[in-house]
Amino acid sequence: MNKVRILHVSTAHPCQDPRLAYRVIPSLAPHYDLTAALPHVSTGYRNGVDYRWLPKFRRLLFRVLVSQPFVLWYAFRLRPQLLHIYDPELLPLARLIQLALSIPVLYEVHENLYKKKHEKATNQGAVFMWLFFLFDAMAQRRFHLIFTEHRYLDTYTNLAKPYTIIYNYPRLSFLDVFRSPYTPNQQEPIFFYIGWISFERAIDTLVAGLVLLKKRHPLFQVHLFGERTCTDEQLKELPGFASVQNNLHFHGYADQKKALSYTSQCTAGLALLKAVGDYPDSYTTKMFEYMALGLPVITSNFPLYRHVVERHQCGLCVDPTDPVQLADALTFLIENPGQSYDMSQRGRRAVETEYNWKSEAYKLLRFYELVFREGQQTRIQV
Repeated sequence: MNKVRILHVSTAHPCQDPRLAYRVIPSLAPHYDLTAALPHVSTGYRNGVDYRWLPKFRRLLFRVLVSQPFVLWYAFRLRPQLLHIYDPELLPLARLIQLALSIPVLYEVHENLYKKKHEKATNQGAVFMWLFFLFDAMAQRRFHLIFTEHRYLDTYTNLAKPYTIIYNYPRLSFLDVFRSPYTPNQQEPIFFYIGWISFERAIDTLVAGLVLLKKRHPLFQVHLFGERTCTDEQLKELPGFASVQNNLHFHGYADQKKALSYTSQCTAGLALLKAVGDYPDSYTTKMFEYMALGLPVITSNFPLYRHVVERHQCGLCVDPTDPVQLADALTFLIENPGQSYDMSQRGRRAVETEYNWKSEAYKLLRFYELVFREGQQTRIQV
């Protein structure tokens, strides 16, 4: 029996994006004839997936003008029975493909742009945001939506088709390769961060807190993986940055397979975000990844985060604008290895029982079945 053909497309997410590469696509590959068109992926058939190359551009205009014609070509050549997209810029193209092929479209919403509209208007332009609102309203009527957080439903209130919430919980079988016994380096404490490096994600608070930490523990090291939105000049202007510069290791964006190898002997994982946009209402994925790796977590004191960290006693929550609180939390974990060990074990158990990808993969597969059942009963509205 031939498998149903699916086309997954992202023009903005890197091909090593953890959710796409290590969660969603591997979960669907055994069940469907899956093609994934991603930026700079190596074209070829691997692990049950037919990968197709797309050009990679940082600027939105180039992605629309250059990358999207490749997507259109793949869609008409492969003629999939379902299109799964990850980027709002793909909404008008997805509608065109839907009309031409009469297939369902799944739109996976990774960030709540309604709560970031002022920031996005500044970065991408007011015209882009106007077009987003127009085509997002269309998507709510014509597409099936997948949300990564339940709070998106505060703003997505006009959904005409079934939707689901698939949290970005970690896939244990992937992370267990990098997990090691919790044995932090006591002489030279190590801290780990993966994600965007920006002022919205409290790099200024981190630097200020580390300046204070260095007075008691001068040999600490921090490994930071991720793209920076702040320049070298902006970092150098931060008070005290020069005093901790040699303790910080900026590795840039890297595949998780490389980045997570640096978590061995770490004291804790860092997951600080300021109260900007939808951050207070959205789980930070790295928090759960650190817990899965058996690392205590230092994260923001948002109620959503506290409900996880304090309930499971697997780390410490601090004000993301208060370097004193951060320095105190770092110091506590260094100087109380017994309690830090207990936090590491409780965090791991919490992920094993509540916050892992197994339950989300099951929901994803059931949602696919629902979409296809609905498609068999009624044709796509055009």
